[in-house]
Amino acid sequence: MTGRATPPVRAQPAFTSESSAAERLAACKAYLAAESERIYQRHRAGGPGHKVTHALAGRMDRLLQPLFAAALDAWRKEHGEPPAPVCLIALGGYGRGELSPLSDVDVMFLYPSNVKGLGKFQEHLSNSVLYPLWDLRLKIGHSTRTLNEVFSEAVRDIRTKTSLLESRLIAGAEALYENFAETYRKHYLTDDPKAYIAARLADQASRRAQNGDTVFMQEPDIKNGVGGLRDYQNALWMARVRLGISRMDELEKQHYLQPAELRAFQRGYHFLLRVRNELHYMSKHPTDVLNLETQPRLAANLGYHQKALLERVEAFMQDYYGHAQAIYRISKIIEQRLALTIAAGPGIVGSLKNLLLARRADRTKRLDGFLLRGRELAAENPNVFKEDPVRLIRVFRHCQQLGCAPDVDLAALIRGSLKLITKKVIASLDANLSFRTMLEESGQVYAPLALMHELGVLGKFMPEFAPLTCLVQHEYYHRYTADIHTLSAIRELDAIFIAAEPIAESYRTELHRTASPSLLYLILLLHDIGKGEGIQGHAEAGVTMAAPVLNRLQVDPDSRETINFIIKNHLVMARFWQKHDLDDPQTSATFAEMVVEPDRLRYLYVHTYCDARGTSAGLWNGYKNSLHRRLFDTTLERLTLGDKVETRLRERIEMTRQTLIAQTIPGISPDEITAHFNLLPERYFIQTDAPEITLHIQMVNRLLHSISAADSLGSLRPVIEWTDDINRSYTTVHVVTWDRAGLFYKLAGAFSVAGLSILSAKITTRSDHIAIDTFHVVEPGRGVVQNQKAMDTFARTVEEALMNNKDLLPDITAQAKKFAEASRYTTTASELPASFPPTVEVYHELSLNRIIVEVQAHDQIGLLYRLVKTISDHGFDTTFARINTERSVAIDTFYIEPNKPETGAVDPAKLHALRDALRAIITPVAAPAAV
Repeated sequence: MTGRATPPVRAQPAFTSESSAAERLAACKAYLAAESERIYQRHRAGGPGHKVTHALAGRMDRLLQPLFAAALDAWRKEHGEPPAPVCLIALGGYGRGELSPLSDVDVMFLYPSNVKGLGKFQEHLSNSVLYPLWDLRLKIGHSTRTLNEVFSEAVRDIRTKTSLLESRLIAGAEALYENFAETYRKHYLTDDPKAYIAARLADQASRRAQNGDTVFMQEPDIKNGVGGLRDYQNALWMARVRLGISRMDELEKQHYLQPAELRAFQRGYHFLLRVRNELHYMSKHPTDVLNLETQPRLAANLGYHQKALLERVEAFMQDYYGHAQAIYRISKIIEQRLALTIAAGPGIVGSLKNLLLARRADRTKRLDGFLLRGRELAAENPNVFKEDPVRLIRVFRHCQQLGCAPDVDLAALIRGSLKLITKKVIASLDANLSFRTMLEESGQVYAPLALMHELGVLGKFMPEFAPLTCLVQHEYYHRYTADIHTLSAIRELDAIFIAAEPIAESYRTELHRTASPSLLYLILLLHDIGKGEGIQGHAEAGVTMAAPVLNRLQVDPDSRETINFIIKNHLVMARFWQKHDLDDPQTSATFAEMVVEPDRLRYLYVHTYCDARGTSAGLWNGYKNSLHRRLFDTTLERLTLGDKVETRLRERIEMTRQTLIAQTIPGISPDEITAHFNLLPERYFIQTDAPEITLHIQMVNRLLHSISAADSLGSLRPVIEWTDDINRSYTTVHVVTWDRAGLFYKLAGAFSVAGLSILSAKITTRSDHIAIDTFHVVEPGRGVVQNQKAMDTFARTVEEALMNNKDLLPDITAQAKKFAEASRYTTTASELPASFPPTVEVYHELSLNRIIVEVQAHDQIGLLYRLVKTISDHGFDTTFARINTERSVAIDTFYIEPNKPETGAVDPAKLHALRDALRAIITPVAAPAAV
């Protein structure tokens, strides 16, 4: 509890109990506007975050005090003295004296217990104080409690108990408040404080896990994120209950924090408060997330004036990460020095003294200048690293091998000894041997590396890695900074080695077939090292930057060649299956020519998975995994069999044909089956299994039987089938119809009208002009299509477009407008166009003998329709489409070919004209509505 309200030093709203409600409201509005502007100008002039939040809390005090006084005065004039004393108390952040511009204001009307007949008085007081606040559109959390009710609720609800810790008198009966405050202090100090702290620690762990368990999120939550305001506040709450303190600086007096730690802790907290204040001033609705779109303007408003937008953001975010990391580190120190670590668990918490006594009772093991007690490693003496600086590397290998962690004093000693990591240590054979050995402990590499990084050792020992620290990656799919992304990818590799899930086992199996499975740890550690020189071209730069590291680690020539290949090409495999037709045999042939060796393929296969999962867990899904595996399997087959692949494919196709004939498909003759196989290109059969081929044969049969009832081929109704793939979480839509100009863009448009998103499309046309188009689609945010209305809308729209030649653009525009209206409160315009600029490339890929169109643009309903319609309007048919959407950015690839046979190569001028037309579609002339 923080005591009483600060005595008013500024003017208050000028009114009395005689003033009308309108007069009181007008006075409050005028006061609030004047005070808010004064405080805003103080913030704009660089006012410290904590002083601005205190000023905002004081502003609210001075608004509430006259309202409360007027309410009491009005009651006395009409009814005499109130039936009981009452006080108005601030709770939570407001009680702490900290309000950001859009913070909620929590207050409580407190009454004595066992007083009857309070109802009318309570109603009068609440209405008189709260109604003007609601009219002012302030967010007020309020409660009315007696003393007994307060204590009952505090015992029942930990949030209430915590909120009351920071109560503060605003107005009313001082004696009542003092009685409550003293009694409550005795209550929380004696009512099972260990259980309270254990619950707070569990909350800490849960909240941190929900926010990525790292400070270095690209879009951090200032309040609830790791190293956020809650870490600081939770430390204070726990120390208050455990030690009876009321201010953070008392931890220094009690020797739980060193002076430098206290200064860093408070400096970080004040910085985050200032950032939060600015974010609230910029926003219309309460928010605590620093999203990528907000960061440039927020940085500029806070005084970061670098000319280049990305440099400005990086400078600001590095300051943010530095302060947040200090808050996180010191909050953990407080937990440990209170002997209340999360690892202790409920029932084992205790005082620092008791913990030290327990440690002494543990059996001690001496090793290399360290003492192992239980699961903690301590230094034998404070000169342990001065005696042998290589121990600064070796200590992490000991922790890995022994399954322990440095105690709080050893961790502080490591951090304070970083200057001992000289060039001599960096080049030390012993240090590098210890580090290399650490990277060979399959399944146990992430923890020691993350600890090395947290304590500042990794960047000092490997200076090539240091520039990645706190490096913001302005790419739409990255969730973490470059350093944490690397460590997250290594954590994914740990999981592959030890997890029991089938997906981990599939990657583990391939990795164990390589010459050195653990080599991938070193590759992952180095794969993004080139980003220290810039995001563009980082893969190639990484090879050069990795060379001195490999020299120091004495990596053999064969392994070095593999490492360099994977670093240089670590982005290639995902890009290949994202952009190319995996049913085309030439795709795997081209990829095999690049990879050359099966082991390289296996390393690249597992690396791509870990890299993507380390970028953001949500970036990878069953659909992408199936594409990834398909490219791996077909390429491995190509590398293993060489030219025999084509022979095996033809044998497989013939075996499937004979199997289907032998099975006897109802209503289908053997001749129809044979005709289907003869009329389709070989690539159709590569990834189309027997059940899907059977379905297509039946659908073609239904189409052909409808010819007699149709007036013309153009009036034939398309045959449509929907099948759900639960494992891949999408729905496959098969469409069989007569081929015609613009077929693909009309089908794409029909999906847009139905509100469905296309993941990929496979377009196949038999030589008798029957089109067999297969789409993988989802309901946005829901996976498989379960909306029957959407399915019916698609079927109806397809018929209208194909049979009546209906223009779908008006319907698509209406759907986009409907979506924009529904999401107008959740979408924001990007302020980082440099992160993912709209691009179009149209080129002839000689290795595949294909004309390829690649598009990157902000996604919007109807985009695909307009793109493929434009391709059709320029005289090209789309033969393959891979549709990807990541964080509202469309990344689409199309194979196209002239819709009229041409002799020789396509005129480059036609490709340029198509490119320019597509660019016109994706480049907004003015800020478009969010759709």
